[in-house]
Amino acid sequence: MTFSYIVTSFFHKYLIAERGLAANTIRSYSDVMQLLLTFAGARFKVDREDLRLDHLDRDLIVDFLDDLEKTRGNEVSTRNQRLAAIKTFFHFLAASVPELMQLNATVQAISEKETHRQPPPSLSVTEVDAILAQPGTSHLLGARDRALVQRFYNSGGRVQELADLTLAQLRDDPHPTVALTGKGGKTRVIPIWPETLETINHYLDLRQRVGIVSEHLFLSVRDQPMTRFGIGRRVKKLAQQAAETCPSLRDRKVTPHVFRHTTALQLIEAGNDIGVVRDWLGHADIKTTSGYLEVSLRRKREALAKFPLPAGAEPPELPQWKQPKLMEFLSNLSRGVMLPKRWPKRANQSRRTV
Repeated sequence: MTFSYIVTSFFHKYLIAERGLAANTIRSYSDVMQLLLTFAGARFKVDREDLRLDHLDRDLIVDFLDDLEKTRGNEVSTRNQRLAAIKTFFHFLAASVPELMQLNATVQAISEKETHRQPPPSLSVTEVDAILAQPGTSHLLGARDRALVQRFYNSGGRVQELADLTLAQLRDDPHPTVALTGKGGKTRVIPIWPETLETINHYLDLRQRVGIVSEHLFLSVRDQPMTRFGIGRRVKKLAQQAAETCPSLRDRKVTPHVFRHTTALQLIEAGNDIGVVRDWLGHADIKTTSGYLEVSLRRKREALAKFPLPAGAEPPELPQWKQPKLMEFLSNLSRGVMLPKRWPKRANQSRRTV
């Protein structure tokens, strides 16, 4: 059984046929395997096609993970995600080649790195407005970019969900909606603002005028469906342009997912039930959505800290004699200073001394 056969079987028989993973997840696994095989090929000075199963061991995996951080600049969270993908592959490897069960056990024992959880980056309403103001909507690409950003902000959709969006998924009626197909092929229907629908219809009108026909909503300059990478580049470019008039956007990394976080936080802070927000975002586990509740509470605390107290709410200043320094207070107690010479009698205390 060749190494090449094992890898192709992992994707075709296990990830796709047996587990039925979504296309984006398959791409993610593929990216990890390509990086790992490239690293292994360089380590052993062989072509990636000539790698053997005995080239893989725990030390190679650990060195590969370290290289992801040091050479590629991956965050710890990305490192951990890629380790999880590798562990899945080694589980499959052990099931296919039983004599590699011990190798699998050593790889499964590799620990994830601790991550310091940071609140998800999000945008203020002012920053969103600044980005939306960048595209010139009198021409086709500007109208497309305006509709694209407006859709991100309105729906909180994932970038691939918008890249895959077709005209058939839009419903144009007094209560417009869009159907988004997310992970695992699950579809959810999201209401959209009339203003969002107007930006989309304006873009489609300009498309029709120049004779562009496509079932996909967002098209590239070559009239092909935009990729998630192309969409990411446009969002990044618009944010960089907006930074010239909105200083808070300077040195910010604005991605489509930042718009997703922004929508989630604003839905939470508008008082929506967490179950509604989970369904809106298409989260499989409500624990994922709960993270936004924590961020919302933190932002409220920060806002409260900046809100000045009324004059009458200031605590009264205690007399200086009641505010000794803690160590001085304890030292005085130890030396008997400040202690009464005679303890007051309790109401029913006997006169007999102890």
